[in-house]
Amino acid sequence: MEANANTAAEPSDRVLVITRIFDAPRALVFKAWTDPQHRVRWLGPKGFEGTILNGLEVRTGAAYRFHMRSPEGTDHWLQGIYREVVEPERIVCTYAWADENGNATRPETLLTVTFEPYGEAKTKLTLHQAVFESVSACDLHRGGWSTSLDRLAEYVAQMG
Repeated sequence: MEANANTAAEPSDRVLVITRIFDAPRALVFKAWTDPQHRVRWLGPKGFEGTILNGLEVRTGAAYRFHMRSPEGTDHWLQGIYREVVEPERIVCTYAWADENGNATRPETLLTVTFEPYGEAKTKLTLHQAVFESVSACDLHRGGWSTSLDRLAEYVAQMG
């Protein structure tokens, strides 16, 4: 019996899923994620400084490019294309690390972020990113996203 390639499961050890509850309404969390003046405040892991180089408009088909600098002074560039933007419910985009000239340095992944109302004036955010080239790459992103989402939680608390 032939296997159907369309039904093949993703390698679960190379798929990142993080769910967080934010003490802020969905529209506010979505705005913090999509409005450049807010996104730059929490872009990157704890201690990083972020700059939005391209992607001031979050819409389907638009490109984005971010620069992040670590506390040690190491530069990181990230870029992709928004594949789907449904305000205030979902963002789907490609996600790739690049060099300063925009050349991809790691395999591209697909990032899906959903925003759901949760109780009274709270938001359940689910981040799904796949498929990573290795378990270690997935684990590194888990750490980076976890502290970035901590920064987002602190930021939306100040916004409210």
